[in-house]
Amino acid sequence: MAILNAIVAFFDFISAFGATVMMPVILLVLGLILGAPFGKALRAGLTVGVGFVGLNLVTGLMGSNLAPAVQQMVDRFGLTLDTIDVGWVASAAIAFASEVGTFIIPIGIIVNVVMLLTKTTQTLDVDIWDYWHFAFTGALVQACTGSLVMGIIVAALNMVMIMCIADWTAPGLEKYNGLPGISLPHGFTAAFVPFAFLFTAIIDRIPGLNKVQLDMESIQRKMGIFGEPILIGTVFGIIIGILAGYDIFGVAGLGINLGACLVLIPKMAALLMEGLIPVSDAAQEFISKRSGKGGGKIYIGLDSAVGIGHPICMTAGLILVPVSVFLACILPGNRVLPFADLSVIPWMFVLFIPAARGDFMRALVSGFLTLIVMFYCGTNLIPEMTAAAQAADPGSYAQMASVSSICDGCNPFTWAMVRLSGIGWVGIIIMAAIAVAMAVINFRNIKKRNAAEAAA
Repeated sequence: MAILNAIVAFFDFISAFGATVMMPVILLVLGLILGAPFGKALRAGLTVGVGFVGLNLVTGLMGSNLAPAVQQMVDRFGLTLDTIDVGWVASAAIAFASEVGTFIIPIGIIVNVVMLLTKTTQTLDVDIWDYWHFAFTGALVQACTGSLVMGIIVAALNMVMIMCIADWTAPGLEKYNGLPGISLPHGFTAAFVPFAFLFTAIIDRIPGLNKVQLDMESIQRKMGIFGEPILIGTVFGIIIGILAGYDIFGVAGLGINLGACLVLIPKMAALLMEGLIPVSDAAQEFISKRSGKGGGKIYIGLDSAVGIGHPICMTAGLILVPVSVFLACILPGNRVLPFADLSVIPWMFVLFIPAARGDFMRALVSGFLTLIVMFYCGTNLIPEMTAAAQAADPGSYAQMASVSSICDGCNPFTWAMVRLSGIGWVGIIIMAAIAVAMAVINFRNIKKRNAAEAAA
């Protein structure tokens, strides 16, 4: 028990640094293990750290501008819902402060290592900070069942499923998002992949609509300067400002700030990729030397922030910011008012791009339909999220009757796993069977891909 406590205390100490410090250190150590020179590994880690700082600053700018505008919209149009979205920062704090969160980092590392050794994943998930998504699911399960053991098991099973989805979407991520050697084992982004493929498949079967193709390059060519990110961001900022009832100075300021966000976020994401390339190359060389020609490919698992700079993510995300607020108010039975997490809406679109094969219309329509699913999942999970929040941080949440968040309180994976756990161990067994089936399918896919690459 003393050894376990020491291990948990060590990882608590590490996680307290946050992602911007953890990622450079992890990538430095990983680069050295993979055989990269110290100078190259150090530069790669620091570059990634700078990229994360830049992304945080820009997304913080976007959030700090959007949140007041949304509040103004809510007040101006008299929109009333009884549960406010407290945001991903609060959700992450709840997750790490929970009992499941105490164990999640060592558990996540063990799950990743076991999957790599058994060839049920090709993803080396270095994004340890984002293990909080799995801890959050586990914390809600514990709130629902009263069982810490169930919470830990479900958190681990959640990670297994997300790792498989990360592998399945990595080739499309490379082709359509321009992110070679990267996968996204992100508990929020990856959870929407089934809906992205489902809704895209439905659109492809609707006569007339299935003939529409709107890739962002074509839009930019046809619209000229008005199709560029800086103009798109500025225009939608102005529209949101007008809806919020801002004066001319507020409207102009919001437009310029959101236009700046659409220009700066891709540049910060590019800086992240610049730092990751040496580590990714070292990983491929390391595997090739030790496994021969058929050793397969290793993806570096990262936060989906590396992909939000894609024009589809940002443009569709900005369109759906005001839409999501009004949608929340007109959906019968919905109780969740999107607020603090409106700036994370682009995160849900990163893996919609490969699902939609780079088509803007399919991604936007699929995202709109997915928002409906999200609001109902979030509404249904309000009791469990409120209980988890009050257990993790009584001082902040004891007086709040109900809380939710877009990320991850409205996560459909989290909803499904919490509801299955509600039927006891039978539900846990069902989840385990699904996770094992996904891992086996992934194992077979990896084997086929490796054989094809060896024969090429």
